[in-house]
Parts: sequence; structure tokens; C-alpha cells
Amino acid sequence: MTVIRDALEAAARALEGAGIAGAKAEARALAAFVTGLTPAQIFSRDYTELSDADAARFDAVIRRRITGEPAAYIIGLREFWSLPFKVTPATLIPRPDTESVIELVMQLFADRARPQRILDIGTGSGCLVLALLDIYADACGIGTDISAPALSVASENAKALGLSDRATMIEGAWSAQQAGPFDLIVSNPPYIPSPDIATLEPTVRAFEPLSALDGGADGLDAYRNVLAEVPDILSNAGWVVLEVGIHQADPVTEIARNLGLVEGPRQCDIAGIDRALSFHKKSVGILGGSG
Repeated sequence: MTVIRDALEAAARALEGAGIAGAKAEARALAAFVTGLTPAQIFSRDYTELSDADAARFDAVIRRRITGEPAAYIIGLREFWSLPFKVTPATLIPRPDTESVIELVMQLFADRARPQRILDIGTGSGCLVLALLDIYADACGIGTDISAPALSVASENAKALGLSDRATMIEGAWSAQQAGPFDLIVSNPPYIPSPDIATLEPTVRAFEPLSALDGGADGLDAYRNVLAEVPDILSNAGWVVLEVGIHQADPVTEIARNLGLVEGPRQCDIAGIDRALSFHKKSVGILGGSG
């Protein structure tokens, strides 16, 4: 028999040897997944014996992680905005950076009527639209995606979070020709320049969906498509909030300006990088109200 402490130490050494950051924390998370305990329980029961079956399963998931498979895909869950989201290789794994979109939305609607209709373009796991529906209890939302498997995951997440009655997932490109007006449009579109895909970490480029990463030659193709549809479906007092990559804030803003949109506040990520941008029609001011 192997006790949890010895298994964790061996797993952490193996993960560190594979160059995986935060090896000890990942080992605990994977052990919790295998045993059904919480990471805190794993920490407090380090001399508890693992059954032969659990020891074999733990060894198997550690070997999967060493090959580069993301822990979120192994476990099948990733937390976003303090909510649990199912993730599969059909969906991008939600990142903390994307929470900047939520933070900016809350800033924009702090002193105004809350959004009633929300559109999430390229919804993936549904993390953006579902987190917003959790915040705005009177709103309804639509998530669009070109990937049917991703939409299936998003629908499962809506059901698990008790939001199915207010969330609709629709297959199609960009806005999927949904009729406006929407009070809020959000998107975390693919924004990695095609030539840079090969330079991404192996865990990203080999496991996460290329369609959710590749933004075309300059990384801005999705923004051109999304923003071109915004004037026709955004309400006169509405906002569009987009996640952008490093050094993309100004080029994306220029695209929006050329389409007649007006820049609003930006939101930085924890590294101080402009990560979320907001735009509105000329008929709305920063504090809201029609003009």
C-alpha cells in the first residue's frame, strides 16, 4: 500500500521533471480528482493509504499530465468567476485573464439599468455568458459558436448551474444572424496570429481547439468580423466588451472606430496588460443614457 504523502511526493517530482509549474499543487488537485476528496482533505490526510485502484488511477493521470495534457481536461472542470465549468478538448480552457471581461462589464453597468439581453460570440464552454447570467438575474443570454461539441458542453454547463431557462446556445458563425437589439455583447475570440501558433506552449497548441486560438495572419480577423456586426445588433444604450491579446488593444480600437463605434473604458489583467476593451454607439455616453 502507498500512503497519500508518498504518492504526492513522487508525483510532484515527476511533474517538476517534466517542467510543469506548480507541480505540488497540481499533484494535490489530481489526487483529489482520483480519490474524490478535496485538495484540502488531501493535504490533511497525507498518511492515509491509497487503495490499489486509486494508486493505479493516480499514476495514470500523472502520466497523462506529463505528456502535456492540461489538468483541466483530465479533471474535466475549471473554475471561472468562482463557478465550476465543465471543459473538454472541444472548448478552450477558461483563463483568469478572461475575468477582466466580467470586471469591465460590472463597471459599465454599475450605475445603469442592468443588461436584459446578452450575446456571447464564440461562447466555447459558455463561461462568459453564464457567469454574466449568474450576476444579472433578470437577464437572458445567447451563446453562439461554430463548434457543435463546444455548444453541447456549454449547454451542460448552463444546466449544471441552473441557468438553462435563461441561456440559449446556437450553432453558427459570429452572431449567427441573431436579431438585436442586445444590451451587451461580449466575446473572447481567437486572437493568436497564425504564425505564432507554433510558438505556443505544447499544452496549448497540442490539446486546445485551434479554431478558438487562430486569429488569422495578424490575429485580428475575428475582431473585424465581430465588430462589423455590432452596429446592427447593439442597442443604442448598449456595450460591446472584448478580450484582446497583448499589443492588440490599439489595433482593435482602430477597427472599432472605423466602424463608427466609440471607445469606452479598458480593463487590465493582473499583469497590467490591457485585456478587455469596451465600445458603444455614438448615442450612448460612458455613464449611459440615450442621446
